[in-house]
Amino acid sequence: MNDCMNEAVYPSLRDRVVVVTGGGSGIGAEEVAQFAAQGARVAFLDIAREPAQALVARIAAAGHPEPLFCHCDLTDIAALRAAIAEIGRRLGPVTVLVNNAANDQRHKWEDVTPEYWDERQAVNLRHQFFAIQAVAPMMKDAGGGSIVNFGSVSWHVGQGGMPAYTTAKAAVEGLTRGMARDLGPDNIRVNCVVPGWIMTERQINLWLTPEAEANLIRSQCLKRKLVPADVARMVLWLAADDSRMCTSQLFVVDAGRI
Repeated sequence: MNDCMNEAVYPSLRDRVVVVTGGGSGIGAEEVAQFAAQGARVAFLDIAREPAQALVARIAAAGHPEPLFCHCDLTDIAALRAAIAEIGRRLGPVTVLVNNAANDQRHKWEDVTPEYWDERQAVNLRHQFFAIQAVAPMMKDAGGGSIVNFGSVSWHVGQGGMPAYTTAKAAVEGLTRGMARDLGPDNIRVNCVVPGWIMTERQINLWLTPEAEANLIRSQCLKRKLVPADVARMVLWLAADDSRMCTSQLFVVDAGRI
């Protein structure tokens, strides 16, 4: 969790109702913290209770508005719809949606079953559309809004070892372009953030070997590791009025890897 003292402050984000999916840990937790530090009314959805509740406590202890945690399995679309409706009732109309949640589980193409394929699409793609569908009427009634979908650099660099994931993340970019066209007349912007390899605790623990780190730094123009705050600051800008004429675009935060 970073303090905003040395970073941009966006007055348009104060009191804005923001929903972050997968906000209990990793990049999502940083986004929740950064929005709270801007004075936004933040709600986040996550399936893991313990880290989510710890995040709420840390943000409150820092003196920022306490975010609303909604326990939700995003593969359960009825539960997702109900959670977003409850957020609207409790905080007001949602005008920022960050479709952050995903899981980059590795898998061999030979082992993929139809059931596993469908489950990976549900985890990484399907909920993004249905979250948009749930918030769009609120945004329309409020006069507009900003939707930020999360893609991935993985398929851009031709990464193997997880074809269901890379397929889903490639599809997010198509979803972004199509929904930006459909929702634009209602002043709803839809953009896609494409993160590089972000050093979350999960990534460090599972995959950051010395060899992998050396290969990563060699492939980047900027020779520093990316951290969650690097992505969160881009998301803040896309949610704020400063980016009011930006829609249907990809914003790559990867230190110049692709």
